[in-house]
Amino acid sequence: MARTVVGSAVIVREKYYWPDAQLNFWTIIMLVTAGTVLGINAQFMTIQNQTRQGTPWIMPYGVTVGALTLLFILVELILIAQRRLLPGVMMLLSFILLVLFLTGAVGTGIQLFGRAAINNQCNRYVFNRREYGPTLETLAFLQQQNICQCWQAVFAFWIIGAVFFIWMMVIAGQVNQNQYE
Repeated sequence: MARTVVGSAVIVREKYYWPDAQLNFWTIIMLVTAGTVLGINAQFMTIQNQTRQGTPWIMPYGVTVGALTLLFILVELILIAQRRLLPGVMMLLSFILLVLFLTGAVGTGIQLFGRAAINNQCNRYVFNRREYGPTLETLAFLQQQNICQCWQAVFAFWIIGAVFFIWMMVIAGQVNQNQYE
């Protein structure tokens, strides 16, 4: 514990020891997760705009949550560089983003498996057929296949993000109790 005397006040700063390998692994996975959620939802918004269809709420929500997650990681990296990364801050922000990621997983799951049943449409009209050759139909099929796989990927990354935010809350709790000295 470091002590600094300022006038008659004593400031006590506790040092927290973060596990480097786990923190780096978490940061890389969350960068990938946030980028994927942001990128796929931005692509979906572009497709919806180009086809002149309404944009479901989950798409701008995904872009916003992906951007907030990237901002959170940027703040984390700045705090690491200044040696001021506090476990309480990480727990609070991880909990907030966990709730946002769970909401995204539920919203995407409803679109994918619910009433619209995008997954059923993908299985029926895309995954059960093949197109070959240098034709417009082949190009359309490949784009449809890409869209279906992007829906599945973004759903998976919502879940991965939620799991990793739970993991960060566990790590931050252990750091707060000085279990990594």
